[in-house]
Amino acid sequence: MRYLTEDFIVGALKRGRPVEQFLGPVGAPGRLGVSYVEVRPAKASYEVYVHAVEDVGHEGFLDLGEFPPLDADPDAEEFGRLVAVAEDPSNALAAAKQATGAVRGRWVNENIVQDEYGDFVRAGRPSDQSPDGDPWPRRGARG
Repeated sequence: MRYLTEDFIVGALKRGRPVEQFLGPVGAPGRLGVSYVEVRPAKASYEVYVHAVEDVGHEGFLDLGEFPPLDADPDAEEFGRLVAVAEDPSNALAAAKQATGAVRGRWVNENIVQDEYGDFVRAGRPSDQSPDGDPWPRRGARG
């Protein structure tokens, strides 16, 4: 089972493990990208980051963490935009939904977002809906 239940999401975060969700295509013609959201544990809180990367992958190269940022800050040590901080996992997930349109039933463990991207690539990079037919999340904040 790829997608995590609420209990598994909270458990992973409490154990110090991030969770992620593929959000689909972003960008403009000529500069296409994809985005994903990550909730990661911090010292006494949970941080929500949205990542937007250039869509440079193919079936043999799916590691979103290796893709160049879509809009990079040359001084940033790490790409991704912090969009929320919460004191507990449930509030972090709610903040992720508010900021990015993330949906409860599509969270995966860290690095499994590559599998989601792989499905997207194999489906021909659909712009209107995910490969399983669900519409892409409506983003409150673009990454």
